[in-house]
Amino acid sequence: MTGDGAGSAPTPGTAKPHHGSVAGRLNWLRAAVLGANDGIVSTAGIVVGVAAASADRGPLFTAGLAGLVAGALSMAVGEYVSVSTARDTERAVLDREEQELQLQPDAELDELVGLYEARGLSPQTARQAAAELTAFDPLAAHAEVELRIDPENLTNPWLAAFSSAASFTVGALLPFLAILIPPPTARIPVTAVVVLLALAVTGWLAARLGGAKPLRPILRVTVGGALAMVITFGIGHLVGVMIA
Repeated sequence: MTGDGAGSAPTPGTAKPHHGSVAGRLNWLRAAVLGANDGIVSTAGIVVGVAAASADRGPLFTAGLAGLVAGALSMAVGEYVSVSTARDTERAVLDREEQELQLQPDAELDELVGLYEARGLSPQTARQAAAELTAFDPLAAHAEVELRIDPENLTNPWLAAFSSAASFTVGALLPFLAILIPPPTARIPVTAVVVLLALAVTGWLAARLGGAKPLRPILRVTVGGALAMVITFGIGHLVGVMIA
């Protein structure tokens, strides 16, 4: 019995590949976690240092907001430049490969056959696969196997910039709000607790994404964050005493 259900074979050429690998998505998520971690630590250092020097809410708000905005913009610009450079490199490599395909198609076909043979295909199967893929889309065939690039899914610098700025902002909001909401006597202790808990979460997430045991990453990030707050608190307290 035949039908149109799940058992029917797909029509050649109609199946759409999934653009972007799981590894690529994990890399984006890992970058977001690290961006949030940067926002937590840098903003916590700023507001704790200012709180140690002055109990006024105005300087705290100004310094915290300035640090948040400056940090988010810095992350966005840095990521945009970095990813744009990578995208330009990918495009240049693809352009060069396309020229080689036009100038020496037979040599490029033999090269693709060799790559498939290196992956374990028999010479006959490798040549058949290379010929069929080259007939369908020669650049995509070579880009996938030889260059490890998806021509339809190049890195997006604008998305990278926005993601970095957003993750930094989310992380920075935690110490920023934690230092402003409590009364003056509780600001630094509350901020320290919030920051260390948030860093423990980002350390755990980073460990999970990397497939590592969480204890060491959590200790590294929380100890680093605590050290940053202690140093900026000491500097802020010293400056506050000097200008008092």
